[in-house]
Amino acid sequence: MIQGIIFDYGGTLDSRGVHWSEVIWQGYQQSQVPVDKERFREAYVHAERELARVRHILPNDDFHTLLLKKMRIELDYLASQGVIPAAQVEPLSTAIARYCDDSARGCIEEARPVLEMLASRYPLMLVSNFYGNVDSVLRGYDIRRYFKGIIESAVVGVRKPNPTLFRLGVDALEMVASDVLVVGDSLKKDIVPAESLGCQVLWLKGKGWTADEDAQTHPHTITHLAQVLDYV
Repeated sequence: MIQGIIFDYGGTLDSRGVHWSEVIWQGYQQSQVPVDKERFREAYVHAERELARVRHILPNDDFHTLLLKKMRIELDYLASQGVIPAAQVEPLSTAIARYCDDSARGCIEEARPVLEMLASRYPLMLVSNFYGNVDSVLRGYDIRRYFKGIIESAVVGVRKPNPTLFRLGVDALEMVASDVLVVGDSLKKDIVPAESLGCQVLWLKGKGWTADEDAQTHPHTITHLAQVLDYV
Protein backbone atom coordinates (compact mmCIF):
# COMPACT_ATOMS: atom_id res chain seq x y z
CA MET A 1 0.00 0.00 0.00
CA ILE A 2 1.21 3.47 -0.81
CA GLN A 3 1.47 5.77 2.19
CA GLY A 4 3.45 8.64 0.65
CA ILE A 5 4.70 9.88 -2.72
CA ILE A 6 8.02 11.39 -3.82
CA PHE A 7 8.09 13.46 -7.01
CA ASP A 8 11.16 14.40 -8.98
CA TYR A 9 11.31 18.02 -10.16
CA GLY A 10 12.92 19.12 -13.39
CA GLY A 11 11.27 17.12 -16.16
CA THR A 12 8.48 15.39 -14.26
CA LEU A 13 6.07 18.19 -13.36
CA ASP A 14 7.31 20.95 -15.66
CA SER A 15 7.89 19.30 -19.06
CA ARG A 16 5.66 16.19 -19.27
CA GLY A 17 8.65 13.89 -18.90
CA VAL A 18 10.57 15.49 -21.78
CA HIS A 19 14.26 16.20 -21.14
CA TRP A 20 14.67 19.93 -20.61
CA SER A 21 17.24 20.19 -23.38
CA GLU A 22 14.45 19.39 -25.83
CA VAL A 23 12.25 22.19 -24.47
CA ILE A 24 15.11 24.68 -24.77
CA TRP A 25 15.89 23.43 -28.28
CA GLN A 26 12.27 24.17 -29.21
CA GLY A 27 12.82 27.67 -27.84
CA TYR A 28 15.89 28.05 -30.03
CA GLN A 29 13.89 27.00 -33.06
CA GLN A 30 11.01 29.32 -32.14
CA SER A 31 13.51 32.21 -31.95
CA GLN A 32 15.22 31.11 -35.17
CA VAL A 33 18.68 30.79 -33.65
CA PRO A 34 20.97 29.83 -36.56
CA VAL A 35 22.48 26.74 -34.94
CA ASP A 36 22.23 22.99 -35.53
CA LYS A 37 21.31 20.62 -32.73
CA GLU A 38 24.85 19.33 -32.24
CA ARG A 39 26.19 22.82 -31.60
CA PHE A 40 23.16 23.59 -29.40
CA ARG A 41 23.94 20.56 -27.26
CA GLU A 42 27.52 21.77 -26.88
CA ALA A 43 26.18 25.07 -25.53
CA TYR A 44 23.72 23.27 -23.26
CA VAL A 45 26.44 21.10 -21.70
CA HIS A 46 28.74 24.11 -21.38
CA ALA A 47 26.07 26.00 -19.42
CA GLU A 48 25.33 23.04 -17.14
CA ARG A 49 29.01 22.73 -16.29
CA GLU A 50 29.32 26.46 -15.70
CA LEU A 51 26.30 26.46 -13.40
CA ALA A 52 27.80 23.55 -11.44
CA ARG A 53 31.14 25.36 -11.18
CA VAL A 54 29.97 28.88 -10.31
CA ARG A 55 27.01 29.95 -8.20
CA HIS A 56 25.11 31.96 -10.79
CA ILE A 57 21.69 30.80 -9.55
CA LEU A 58 20.63 32.34 -6.23
CA PRO A 59 18.12 30.87 -3.74
CA ASN A 60 15.45 33.50 -4.48
CA ASP A 61 15.60 33.12 -8.27
CA ASP A 62 12.32 32.00 -9.80
CA PHE A 63 12.37 29.84 -12.92
CA HIS A 64 12.24 32.71 -15.38
CA THR A 65 15.26 34.32 -13.73
CA LEU A 66 17.08 30.97 -13.79
CA LEU A 67 16.30 30.57 -17.47
CA LEU A 68 17.56 34.04 -18.33
CA LYS A 69 20.87 33.33 -16.63
CA LYS A 70 21.19 29.93 -18.25
CA MET A 71 20.32 31.23 -21.73
CA ARG A 72 22.88 34.03 -21.42
CA ILE A 73 25.58 31.48 -20.62
CA GLU A 74 24.58 29.26 -23.55
CA LEU A 75 24.31 32.11 -26.03
CA ASP A 76 27.50 33.81 -24.81
CA TYR A 77 29.21 30.51 -25.59
CA LEU A 78 27.71 30.45 -29.08
CA ALA A 79 28.76 34.07 -29.62
CA SER A 80 32.31 33.21 -28.51
CA GLN A 81 32.32 30.48 -31.16
CA GLY A 82 31.22 32.95 -33.85
CA VAL A 83 27.83 31.25 -34.28
CA ILE A 84 25.75 34.32 -33.42
CA PRO A 85 26.58 38.04 -33.07
CA ALA A 86 27.25 39.17 -29.52
CA ALA A 87 24.52 41.79 -29.91
CA GLN A 88 21.96 38.99 -30.26
CA VAL A 89 22.76 37.34 -26.92
CA GLU A 90 20.42 39.46 -24.80
CA PRO A 91 17.35 39.58 -27.08
CA LEU A 92 17.60 35.87 -27.84
CA SER A 93 18.08 35.04 -24.15
CA THR A 94 14.96 37.01 -23.30
CA ALA A 95 12.87 35.36 -26.00
CA ILE A 96 13.97 31.79 -25.26
CA ALA A 97 13.61 32.22 -21.50
CA ARG A 98 10.05 33.49 -21.98
CA TYR A 99 9.20 30.58 -24.30
CA CYS A 100 10.55 28.02 -21.83
CA ASP A 101 8.91 29.64 -18.81
CA ASP A 102 5.57 29.68 -20.62
CA SER A 103 6.04 26.02 -21.53
CA ALA A 104 6.82 25.06 -17.94
CA ARG A 105 3.87 27.06 -16.64
CA GLY A 106 1.52 25.23 -19.01
CA CYS A 107 2.83 21.86 -17.82
CA ILE A 108 2.48 22.90 -14.18
CA GLU A 109 -1.14 23.89 -14.76
CA GLU A 110 -1.78 20.43 -16.21
CA ALA A 111 -0.12 18.87 -13.18
CA ARG A 112 -1.93 21.04 -10.61
CA PRO A 113 -5.20 19.04 -10.34
CA VAL A 114 -3.19 15.82 -10.04
CA LEU A 115 -1.09 17.30 -7.24
CA GLU A 116 -4.16 18.67 -5.49
CA MET A 117 -5.87 15.30 -5.50
CA LEU A 118 -2.78 13.41 -4.39
CA ALA A 119 -1.91 15.94 -1.68
CA SER A 120 -5.40 15.51 -0.23
CA ARG A 121 -4.70 11.79 0.25
CA TYR A 122 -0.95 11.42 0.79
CA PRO A 123 2.01 13.40 2.11
CA LEU A 124 4.13 14.46 -0.87
CA MET A 125 7.88 15.08 -0.97
CA LEU A 126 9.98 16.52 -3.76
CA VAL A 127 13.48 15.27 -4.62
CA SER A 128 15.50 17.12 -7.25
CA ASN A 129 18.89 17.68 -8.81
CA PHE A 130 18.59 21.45 -8.86
CA TYR A 131 20.52 24.67 -8.39
CA GLY A 132 19.58 25.64 -4.83
CA ASN A 133 16.43 27.59 -5.73
CA VAL A 134 13.78 24.93 -6.27
CA ASP A 135 11.75 26.24 -3.31
CA SER A 136 11.51 29.65 -5.03
CA VAL A 137 10.62 27.98 -8.33
CA LEU A 138 7.77 26.05 -6.73
CA ARG A 139 6.49 29.15 -4.95
CA GLY A 140 6.61 31.09 -8.20
CA TYR A 141 4.30 28.51 -9.76
CA ASP A 142 2.19 28.25 -6.56
CA ILE A 143 2.77 24.52 -6.04
CA ARG A 144 5.07 24.58 -2.99
CA ARG A 145 2.05 24.13 -0.73
CA TYR A 146 1.46 20.61 -2.03
CA PHE A 147 4.75 19.29 -0.68
CA LYS A 148 5.67 18.40 2.87
CA GLY A 149 9.32 19.08 2.11
CA ILE A 150 12.11 19.29 -0.45
CA ILE A 151 15.33 17.35 -0.81
CA GLU A 152 17.55 19.30 -3.23
CA SER A 153 20.97 18.22 -4.47
CA ALA A 154 22.56 21.67 -4.20
CA VAL A 155 21.45 21.90 -0.56
CA VAL A 156 22.33 18.41 0.71
CA GLY A 157 25.48 17.98 -1.40
CA VAL A 158 24.48 14.74 -3.12
CA ARG A 159 23.19 14.29 -6.66
CA LYS A 160 21.05 11.63 -8.25
CA PRO A 161 21.53 8.85 -9.27
CA ASN A 162 22.96 8.47 -5.77
CA PRO A 163 20.02 6.86 -3.92
CA THR A 164 20.83 8.91 -0.82
CA LEU A 165 18.54 11.68 -2.08
CA PHE A 166 15.60 9.29 -2.17
CA ARG A 167 16.59 7.80 1.19
CA LEU A 168 16.43 11.30 2.66
CA GLY A 169 12.98 11.74 1.10
CA VAL A 170 11.72 8.46 2.54
CA ASP A 171 13.13 9.37 5.95
CA ALA A 172 11.46 12.79 5.81
CA LEU A 173 8.14 11.06 5.18
CA GLU A 174 8.88 8.87 8.24
CA MET A 175 7.97 5.75 6.27
CA VAL A 176 9.55 2.54 5.07
CA ALA A 177 10.64 2.58 1.44
CA SER A 178 8.17 -0.08 0.34
CA ASP A 179 5.27 2.22 1.31
CA VAL A 180 6.58 5.10 -0.83
CA LEU A 181 5.88 5.68 -4.53
CA VAL A 182 8.55 7.57 -6.50
CA VAL A 183 7.50 9.33 -9.72
CA GLY A 184 10.26 10.56 -12.02
CA ASP A 185 11.16 11.19 -15.64
CA SER A 186 14.63 9.58 -15.65
CA LEU A 187 15.10 5.83 -15.56
CA LYS A 188 18.75 6.16 -14.56
CA LYS A 189 18.46 9.03 -12.08
CA ASP A 190 15.03 8.40 -10.54
CA ILE A 191 13.65 4.93 -11.12
CA VAL A 192 16.72 2.73 -10.70
CA PRO A 193 18.00 4.38 -7.47
CA ALA A 194 14.49 4.48 -5.96
CA GLU A 195 13.96 0.80 -6.76
CA SER A 196 17.31 -0.02 -5.15
CA LEU A 197 15.85 1.23 -1.85
CA GLY A 198 12.67 -0.83 -2.26
CA CYS A 199 10.38 2.03 -3.27
CA GLN A 200 7.51 1.57 -5.68
CA VAL A 201 8.10 3.51 -8.90
CA LEU A 202 6.43 5.07 -11.91
CA TRP A 203 8.53 6.26 -14.83
CA LEU A 204 7.01 9.23 -16.66
CA LYS A 205 8.64 8.59 -20.01
CA GLY A 206 9.06 11.38 -22.52
CA LYS A 207 11.83 12.18 -24.99
CA GLY A 208 15.20 11.68 -23.32
CA TRP A 209 18.71 13.03 -23.83
CA THR A 210 19.84 10.06 -25.96
CA ALA A 211 18.34 7.52 -28.35
CA ASP A 212 19.49 4.77 -25.99
CA GLU A 213 17.37 6.26 -23.21
CA ASP A 214 14.38 6.47 -25.53
CA ALA A 215 14.76 2.77 -26.37
CA GLN A 216 14.76 1.63 -22.72
CA THR A 217 11.67 0.11 -21.15
CA HIS A 218 10.32 -0.51 -17.65
CA PRO A 219 7.22 -2.40 -16.49
CA HIS A 220 5.94 0.61 -14.54
CA THR A 221 5.87 3.30 -17.22
CA ILE A 222 3.37 6.11 -17.74
CA THR A 223 3.14 8.71 -20.49
CA HIS A 224 0.98 11.31 -18.73
CA LEU A 225 1.12 12.52 -15.13
CA ALA A 226 -2.61 11.93 -14.58
CA GLN A 227 -1.94 8.18 -14.92
CA VAL A 228 -0.46 8.32 -11.40
CA LEU A 229 -4.06 8.50 -10.19
CA ASP A 230 -4.79 5.13 -11.80
CA TYR A 231 -1.89 3.56 -9.94
CA VAL A 232 -2.74 4.83 -6.47
